Amino acid sequence: MNTRRRPQIVSRKQPQQARSTELVAAILEAATQVLAEEGAPRFTTARVAEKAGVSVGSLYQYFPNKASILFRLQVDEWTQTSRMLRSILEDASIPHLDRLRNLVHAFLRSECDEAEVRGALNDAAPLYRDSPEARKARADGDQMIDAFMREALPQASAATRKLAGDLVFTTLSAVGSSYSQTRRTKAEIKAYADAMADMFHAYLEGVQGASPRR
Repeated sequence: MNTRRRPQIVSRKQPQQARSTELVAAILEAATQVLAEEGAPRFTTARVAEKAGVSVGSLYQYFPNKASILFRLQVDEWTQTSRMLRSILEDASIPHLDRLRNLVHAFLRSECDEAEVRGALNDAAPLYRDSPEARKARADGDQMIDAFMREALPQASAATRKLAGDLVFTTLSAVGSSYSQTRRTKAEIKAYADAMADMFHAYLEGVQGASPRR
């Protein structure tokens, strides 16, 4: 039986003063650069400390190991993505299909801009995929998608809305991950995002038209 303990992924302490806050910010910025340049397999605390211009001992005051740094980067990425989703999907001043188009464009640009870091974080995902933070991020995303689908498909059943939400957002995530593996121009990203949005629009309009009137 494998009894090896999982590495600690929670930070040792939170910065309380401006100086320590700046130190943690420098460590995380350096970690992002190392991750993009080296990838998850060659990511080490020593490389991060060297890039940040701090001692390994200073780094260990806040992060006990490389897993805790990767986890913090992932939590920050979840937070950023959640804010983007919420700001776009909950903007009631914009028609829901236009919101979806805006989201596709923003998401695809983000995937392409941060492809190296996101790919490396995915490689490290087994370290924290079952953490409470990961479960909360998934739950928050599910709630936002469900709320949006209730608005986009008001006449559809709950099961149909769930299927539509899963299909649209799983497809967006999978295609974004695959598409961003190759360097793209802004024009290419825009054209691809427009094509994806058109596909999603046609699908949702078809589902809405097929839904029985209540």
